[in-house]
Amino acid sequence: MSSALAVIGFDGSVAAEAAIREAAGILAPRRALVVVVWEAGRAFETATLPVMGFAMPAVSLDIRSAFELDKARYEAAERLAQQGAALAQDAGFEAEGLAVADDITVGDSLVRIAQEQVAAAIVIGTHGHSGLHDLVLGSTSRRVVSRAPCPVVLGGIFQPEPE
Repeated sequence: MSSALAVIGFDGSVAAEAAIREAAGILAPRRALVVVVWEAGRAFETATLPVMGFAMPAVSLDIRSAFELDKARYEAAERLAQQGAALAQDAGFEAEGLAVADDITVGDSLVRIAQEQVAAAIVIGTHGHSGLHDLVLGSTSRRVVSRAPCPVVLGGIFQPEPE
């Protein structure tokens, strides 16, 4: 087994699950870090959002409630990362999950982690159309492909154009 690491971006979507299975065919049995990126602190933004000037009733979310909500979001991200790691293990990777709180885009977070880990590849799911020239990348896929320090494996749901 190669010691080089594959960084797998995972969001729980069907495309992300398909990307793991497809990438295993070319990358397994390599070590993999299944990464779920989440935005910490969003609940605190809601708790401190000024409501004056808006035609809305005052928000009654206090700091303790915001903390509990943020903690719940972290725990959900952690569970999703472990679910992704289990899928990757079933596909043949030696995988572990990682929930990452970041205030940059998901794509930039995946690129940063790949750089820090000196990754051999980044794996992400995408939706698109068949045919290379018709491939439609989402913003995360586009960002990763344009900035990655290593090869990027795109997998997921590719559907033919209607005739």
